[in-house]
Amino acid sequence: MNKKTITSLAFMLAAGFLMPALASGIDKEAAMSLARNNDCFKCHAEEKAKLGPSFKQVSLNLKGNPDAEAILVKHLTTGPMVKMQGGMEMKHKIVDTQDQNEIINLVNWILSH
Repeated sequence: MNKKTITSLAFMLAAGFLMPALASGIDKEAAMSLARNNDCFKCHAEEKAKLGPSFKQVSLNLKGNPDAEAILVKHLTTGPMVKMQGGMEMKHKIVDTQDQNEIINLVNWILSH
């Protein structure tokens, strides 16, 4: 492959990853702020597992599931029991906001990983 072909392929690949987030209107900064304010990063990271799975792993686990958004909204708003790394079980924290749009934005940001 020549340099122009490689550059074109890299651009198309990057665009393919970025377009779903742009098309869905995800406000990344608002989602990250809500996640920070609710201590989500205490147990989760974007790329690596901590006490809980990474957001990337959550997204991969739900990929292709037509109910992914609803499943994650329910998870974040009902506080189910979850199993942490090492086998410890605890109640998942309920996201502290009454704004459904903020929750949907957070969910779609997580699913965009």
